[in-house]
Amino acid sequence: MKVGAFVCDCGAPDAIDAEGVREGVGDEDVEVVASASHLCGDGLGKAAAVVEEYDLDHVVATAPDAGCQRRIQEMAEAQGLHPDATAFVDHREGSGWVHDTAEATEKTARTIDATVAGLREEAPSRTVSKEAGDHVVVVGDAAAAESLSGRADVTLLANGLDFGEPEHDLDDVDVERGRVRDLSGSFGEFELTVEARVTEDCIGCMECVKQGPDEAVSSYPVDIAPDAPDGEYLDCCPVDAIEPEGVERTIEADQVVYPGGPTRGRGGQLGYFSHFDGGVAAAVESQLGGISKPQHLDIDMNLCASGDSGVEGCTRCTEACPHEAVSRPAVDEVAFDETACMDCGACTSACPTGAVELREPSNERLAREVESLLDMEEGGRLSSFFGGDSGIESPVIAFVCSEQAADALESYGRRAGRGEDISYQPILPVRVNCTDTVGEAQVLHALAAGADGVAIVGCGDDCLHSGPDPKAELVERMNIATNDLELGARTAFFAPAGDDPASFADELDGFVEGLEPSPLPTGEHEATGTGRPDSPREPFTTHDWALESLRRILAATDPDRDVIRGLDTFGRMEVSDDCNLTPTCSTLCPTDAIQRTGDGELQFNHADCVNCGLCESGCPEGAITIEPGLERSRLPENRDGEEWEPVFEGEMIECVRCGTPFTSRGSMEKVQDEVGDLVEGVAGDTEHSIFEYCDECRAQIVFQG
Repeated sequence: MKVGAFVCDCGAPDAIDAEGVREGVGDEDVEVVASASHLCGDGLGKAAAVVEEYDLDHVVATAPDAGCQRRIQEMAEAQGLHPDATAFVDHREGSGWVHDTAEATEKTARTIDATVAGLREEAPSRTVSKEAGDHVVVVGDAAAAESLSGRADVTLLANGLDFGEPEHDLDDVDVERGRVRDLSGSFGEFELTVEARVTEDCIGCMECVKQGPDEAVSSYPVDIAPDAPDGEYLDCCPVDAIEPEGVERTIEADQVVYPGGPTRGRGGQLGYFSHFDGGVAAAVESQLGGISKPQHLDIDMNLCASGDSGVEGCTRCTEACPHEAVSRPAVDEVAFDETACMDCGACTSACPTGAVELREPSNERLAREVESLLDMEEGGRLSSFFGGDSGIESPVIAFVCSEQAADALESYGRRAGRGEDISYQPILPVRVNCTDTVGEAQVLHALAAGADGVAIVGCGDDCLHSGPDPKAELVERMNIATNDLELGARTAFFAPAGDDPASFADELDGFVEGLEPSPLPTGEHEATGTGRPDSPREPFTTHDWALESLRRILAATDPDRDVIRGLDTFGRMEVSDDCNLTPTCSTLCPTDAIQRTGDGELQFNHADCVNCGLCESGCPEGAITIEPGLERSRLPENRDGEEWEPVFEGEMIECVRCGTPFTSRGSMEKVQDEVGDLVEGVAGDTEHSIFEYCDECRAQIVFQG
């Protein structure tokens, strides 16, 4: 990469010190840092000349305004750069207008470096698609059905309402009787189970309407309410279309509009809408016939710990997904609907094995951005430029949701730009799709890289995905872990409201000012994302990345505690005397953290255990217990390098014919007790029991004599 950084004052010359930014940018791929007043206007020609002179292939510019960004991008494209080779940094609303000059200048320089670091890890774009038809079912809303009827094949399901009065034009709408009893499926494949007391044989003669009680029978479509009283009118139908007990049928739909209907997924589901407005109408229309969208996930089901052989294992992704995009077709299977994925990252931060990872931003991209932001000297990288300890003194990484939370912070900046007295701590921003993206691996890495604290800045009650305070459980666990690591509480969640900057600033001040300087230095850690050099897993899985970070933190703090609590992606295995050494646990383990030796020993590798629980749920004897947390004494570096630890010692039985160890004494005796009477004598004249032979020799004795 050959990057040019362009610093513009964007009409706010006092917001940052342009010379300071030039001094502060230090990424090795930045060939030149140039500054200009009104870069997107009079400075465009000079910027184009710099791009040509230095043969740049990427441009990073300080330009928060959309119009400025468009003009700079057009300049770069005119110089032959790819449309995606231009990136922008907010030095004004997010820095200069809400921080003092030294802090804003330092933050801008660091953010430019972090942007460049992120560009190096940017994933190539891919798309996923799914075909669908044009059939839209609208439940109980004639106005919505009328609005969509000119664009889609619309069915209006009455859901107990009567549309006999001509308030809406329903000539192009199929009106169906019945009430929704169940809704299942996904985009392009929804199924509504509908119950009615009038069958499809109805000819609309209205006899039941005329003879039935008022309000109990609807005229269009004709149907009888479930709570309607009995009476002779139930026998008046000339075609016997009345079924007092009710009948069910299924209606298929590509999309469903159900105003006031139940929520599907905490954050909504593709193709399903529980309200109706102009935005929903546009969304429905855009999805007619199917969709094509960016691929958000990389999936490797060979690493999945969901289960095997009918045994349910890890369920974290299905529990985490707020959009019904992850399902379990069977107890030991997980399926991802990538077209329904909303790019929140909840499944990826929850997955301990790396079976599913977010493409953008990837874990490695987040790691490099964090490390770049923290590559600063004591007192701030620009302390020598400004003198003294000016600049950012307490580096706090802020994972900022790119949706409402980012909008709220930008609104604070604009209000400050209008002259309001608004300021807050100069937290170092890392944009994430949603705070769901952030898990224990991201937090631990930021602390291992030297951050004094981690602020997770989300949308609170306005979150499009997971609802209010989605990271409360994570924050609690992380603070338990960092207290055990003798770092103290260093993680907090914030939900800035656009109309209350003072509360956000006060809460953030309290958090940052309460942090002690980290014992880990900044600017020295570059994560490899692996738990061990020979790991069979790809780098930057949740577990391995977290383990690497923990080891760095432990080396600096050396806490008194052996067990570090609060960590979900580490498991501690205990085995009771009920173990019969059946191979179930070692067969099921998705990370090969369990093995059985030939001499009857069950061994466990704590560094590889991801706490999926599959061994515990699958153990036929119920002998295994897995507890979350990291146990330092069980790591290989505290066991003279030995990865494997014996957790149970039993006795293996050798085949009396070939000498091969084939089962444990406990297993043999258990099977012998259960079925011994049924197979007595099948070994013929041999002096040994049939249970003393391995499978191969047993077959030869039984069938060959």
